[in-house]
Amino acid sequence: MSISNRAAAVMVGASMCALLVSCTNTESGQEAAPSSSTNSTSAAAVDPALAPLQKYYTQRVAWEGCDGFDTDGSGLKSDLQCARVTVPLDYDKPDGDTAKIAISKSAASGDRIGSLLMNPGGPGASGLALASQLDDTPLAKRFDVIGFDPRGIGASTPAVSCLTPQEADADRQDLDVDMSPAGIAQTEKEHADYAAKCAQRAGTTVLAHVGTREVVRDMDIIRGVLGDAKLNYVGYSYGTRIGSTYAETFPDRVRAMVLDGAVDPEQNPLDELVAQAAGFQKVFDEYARDCAKNRNCPLGGDAAGAVSAIRALVNPLIDKPAATTDPRRLNYNDAMTGVQQALYSPDLWRVLTVGLRELSEGRGDTLLHLADIYDGRRDDGSYSNLNDAFNAIRCADDPPVKDRAAVGATDVRYRQAAPFLDDGLGTGQAPLDMCAFWPVPNTATPHTLSVPGLPKVVVVSTTEDPATPYQAGVDLARQLNGSLITYQGEQHTVALQAGVACVDDPVTAYLTDLTEPAPGLRC
Repeated sequence: MSISNRAAAVMVGASMCALLVSCTNTESGQEAAPSSSTNSTSAAAVDPALAPLQKYYTQRVAWEGCDGFDTDGSGLKSDLQCARVTVPLDYDKPDGDTAKIAISKSAASGDRIGSLLMNPGGPGASGLALASQLDDTPLAKRFDVIGFDPRGIGASTPAVSCLTPQEADADRQDLDVDMSPAGIAQTEKEHADYAAKCAQRAGTTVLAHVGTREVVRDMDIIRGVLGDAKLNYVGYSYGTRIGSTYAETFPDRVRAMVLDGAVDPEQNPLDELVAQAAGFQKVFDEYARDCAKNRNCPLGGDAAGAVSAIRALVNPLIDKPAATTDPRRLNYNDAMTGVQQALYSPDLWRVLTVGLRELSEGRGDTLLHLADIYDGRRDDGSYSNLNDAFNAIRCADDPPVKDRAAVGATDVRYRQAAPFLDDGLGTGQAPLDMCAFWPVPNTATPHTLSVPGLPKVVVVSTTEDPATPYQAGVDLARQLNGSLITYQGEQHTVALQAGVACVDDPVTAYLTDLTEPAPGLRC
């Protein structure tokens, strides 16, 4: 996923029926053309079964500047407009408490088709900055590009918040590498304490309704209030789970959908974790081969010895953190988090080399900075709620694993799949993941998608994606009967963000004209 499974450090570790809500002119009853006005409204001719939701579909969007909407330091461009859309907190109680979903817009500059919603993944990542991602592209002329913070995240309210900044810093200092019975018990107590803090500070009602099941219903309300009869969507990483769940829930409301960096709905959390570990190992191996070409590679000139070399650099941090300008110093967990952050894109490989070279000299500033980016820590020491939202959403979306034998066996498999991540302290046992202690039940389970009547969607999958392995894209395209674009590379997601024309051109043609990519397209 765009944010890799944070359980890896300590080891894991009926929706609304598809009834049409069509956007119509309130007085004439005729289908209205999409509006690009600053403060548009669209009424909804709602099936009687959905009448309690009509006030949400017909609400007016009050666009304004984006001051106060940037929660992760990504920087929202001054030409963006922002707003909040009101949705039910609990869709079974539409007249009860509400949530507000933050959205952003970069208005179409040409012949407008409609709105194009985008999500970066996570789960837990803010999506507001994505409204600017397509600036100066053909798609910016044809679509109002819409970013959004899913419920519980970023500028949407209520936001999931479990730890204070001081508690988050302390949590990062707790290594949880002891796999003895006593160490496992201590880690599980910490997981239970964290879950209790989330219940106390976010509230169990919010935690019970923060999953993807609710997010897709929020998206459909966004689609309606923006005046679009059908949804156009681009989702990355976990955003592909949002997309596939929307397609499963509202198949007749999809116009075009691009899913890049797939999460496979069939895969259980333990298998997903091991597959992700294997993906990171492949990219680490590619990085090591690239690094070995340079005379001063901190892992040496022979890529075959890179795993041993990086373990020799990072294992001493378990007992003695490295010096940093920041008084926190670089501990073992933050070092490994920084390494993984840099493996998401070859653009960061040079930064990783700098960080490992520093570490060989006893310093850890660069790796600590990479870890801070990954964990959403700002320069002032505060945090975005990325990590807390990540945990809340994944515990809502997947069943908890309470089988200790399965968790222990998965720890063994994980270490075997990614030797560069193995601290050598495995015992064949491991702590239960925090979702085993979560205060509310999950709202989804792994299953095979079957979506008859779904329009053609496009799945993009990268052969050496570290976080969402290539095969997951193959499997998702099969389940959705979609077109698959294969990109040969070593990065996490690629479409409309890396300047790769052989991917971007067919994706653009599909989104604008619904032209399907050539079968078996590979580049």
